[in-house]
Amino acid sequence: MRILIACEYSGRVRDAFIRAGHDAISCDLLPTDEPGPHYQGDVRDMIGDGWDLMIAHPSCTHLAVSGARWFKDKLTEQAEALDFVKMLMNAPIELIAIENPISIISSRIRKPDQIIQPWQYGHGETKATCLWLKNLPKLTPTNIVEGREARVHKMPPSPDRWKERSRTFVGIAAAMAAQWG
Repeated sequence: MRILIACEYSGRVRDAFIRAGHDAISCDLLPTDEPGPHYQGDVRDMIGDGWDLMIAHPSCTHLAVSGARWFKDKLTEQAEALDFVKMLMNAPIELIAIENPISIISSRIRKPDQIIQPWQYGHGETKATCLWLKNLPKLTPTNIVEGREARVHKMPPSPDRWKERSRTFVGIAAAMAAQWG
């Protein structure tokens, strides 16, 4: 399969699909953290290039309900972010998954098809992750573990906190590759 991993700088989901034998590329405005096929630029430049599957991780900066106290000050940014999500959802690709935390996508576009947690995929942490799916089955948990801590939520302030919080857990990436590839 030809797979586009949109809005991913870490390479975790891309690399999981490559390990599973697929032709996968990540795309982000940022350079990739890990060597591998990566397009640094706007996903709109390549969205119509004949992909079989797209997994997109649009920025949650203006969407996540964790930032609700600032919503009144970012109406324009929210509208633009929602338009971007709609564009991803309506891309000319047969199989699509949009991943984001609990966000206004649920109230402004549609409810997610599934909400998953890292502890269902081998990580002893909590971080509710919503999936909006097009022609894809819900992910099945692969390794339910104990020790459910909100580590990501409790990260101390730092210049790279946003970057660390946005990385896909390796177990979730592996489940996506195994079940959707």
